[in-house]
Amino acid sequence: MPHVIDHRGGVWSIAVPIPDNPLGHTLVHVLETDRGPVLIDTGWGDPDSWDALAAGLTACGTDVTELHGVLVTHHHPDHHGLSARVREASGAWIAMHAADTEVVRRTREAEPGTWLTYLIGKLGAAGAPEEHLAPLYAARAEGRTRGLPDERPALPDREIVPGELLDLAGRRLRAIWTPGHTPGHVCLHLEEAHPAAHPGNGRLFSGDHLLPGISPHVGLYEDPDDATVTDPLGDYLDSLERIARLGVAEVLPAHQHAFTSAAERAAELVAHHEERLGGLRALLAAPLTPWQLAETMTWNRPWAEIPYGSRTIAVSEAEAHLRRLVKTGLAEPVPGSDPVAYVAV
Repeated sequence: MPHVIDHRGGVWSIAVPIPDNPLGHTLVHVLETDRGPVLIDTGWGDPDSWDALAAGLTACGTDVTELHGVLVTHHHPDHHGLSARVREASGAWIAMHAADTEVVRRTREAEPGTWLTYLIGKLGAAGAPEEHLAPLYAARAEGRTRGLPDERPALPDREIVPGELLDLAGRRLRAIWTPGHTPGHVCLHLEEAHPAAHPGNGRLFSGDHLLPGISPHVGLYEDPDDATVTDPLGDYLDSLERIARLGVAEVLPAHQHAFTSAAERAAELVAHHEERLGGLRALLAAPLTPWQLAETMTWNRPWAEIPYGSRTIAVSEAEAHLRRLVKTGLAEPVPGSDPVAYVAV
C-alpha cells in the first residue's frame, strides 16, 4: 500500500521512493484546488517512483490524469524528476522559480562533455587529487552519464514569482524565495487557518529548506559562463531568518515528517552553521585548499568511507563555507597558491 498521510484541509503527502538513497523517499504533497489537484514536487524519475506516485494519488481519491498543475520547490531530481511524465499524462502546467528554471535549461541544452569539463576544472581548482579526477576524464572520453534519473525532467512553463499569491482557485498559497540549497528554491506558504486550529500563521511547504532532523546541503550552483561570485551559505542563512518570521503553525517538508516550531528549527540551523564556520576558521590556521578542508571537516562518517560522488558534493559544501568566511572577512586566499589555498585572518 502507498504511504499516504491526510494532513486535512485538502492536503495530503505521498512518500515517493528515491532509488539507492539513504533519504528513502520524497514527500510529494497534493493540494486540492477548485480547478483540480496540484502537486508540490513530483519525486525521482524512476518507474518505481512513478508507480508509487500514481498509487498514492489513487489513495488520495484522485488520479494522475486529473492533475491541474505542479509546483516545484527546486530543480533537484528527487523533486522535479517525474514532472515531464506528469505533464504528458495530465497536461498539467509546471511552475518553478526562474533561477532554477535556468539551471534546468542549461542542463538540458549542454552536452554531457561540457558539464564534465566544467566539473573537472572546478575540482582541479579545488585541489582534487588525480585519482578523483581520473574517472571524470574517462566518463568524458566515453560519453557516459551514469547516475542520472531515468526520466528527463520537464522545462517549466510557468514562473513562481516570490511574494505573489499563486493562481490556485480556492486557495491562498504564497511563494517565499529561499535560496541556498539551490539558487531558486522556494517555500510555499499556505495562508489559511490550520485545520486542527493549531496556533500560528498557516502551514509551510518547505521543500528541502527546513527539515526537522537534517541540515540540507548548501553548495555551489553556478553558471559556467557567469563570473559572479555567489554566497549560497549567506543566502541560506538569510532565508532561514525570513522563514522564521512567518510564524507558521506547521511545516510540511519534502523529507522526514511534518513538524511544528519552525522558528526554533531555523534558529538551530543558523547556530549549526555558525558553529561550523567557527570550527573551519580554526582549521584554517594553516593554509588549506577546499579539497583539503573537506578532508578535514567533520561529516557523518570518516572521509575514507565517504563514497566517490559524495566527496564531490562535500567539496562543494566546503567551498560554500569558504565563500562565507571570505565574504565576512574571516579568511582569505593565499596569494600565488595553485590550487588556491585559504587561510584564516
